[in-house]
Amino acid sequence: QVQLVESGGGLVQPGGSLRLSCAASGFTFSRYAMSWYRQAPGKERELVAAITSTDGSTNYADSVKGRFTISRDNAKNTVYLQMNSLKPEDTAVYYCNAKGGVGAIKVAYWGQGTQVTVSS
Repeated sequence: QVQLVESGGGLVQPGGSLRLSCAASGFTFSRYAMSWYRQAPGKERELVAAITSTDGSTNYADSVKGRFTISRDNAKNTVYLQMNSLKPEDTAVYYCNAKGGVGAIKVAYWGQGTQVTVSS
């Protein structure tokens, strides 16, 4: 069974840091691009950060550039999101996503999400 299990969410003060983890199983992790999305109440789900399955290149939403870092450990089938200098507007449910496939066959998997709350 394909699974993406997230951990590391919680309550932090503005300016604080948090590291999210997403443990994957049931598929060949190293062949999938991984990403983090987030969704705040009343807002659309947005891409926060992504990392490729090839050379490990990354991209980030403008709102988190310079503050967040995505990384992956293929040996552990885990993707991370290091979040620094957190702001109240970062409050959201954060979701782990895996994207891959061969040729015309495309697949994507989602985690259940983990709550991040930034508040004083």
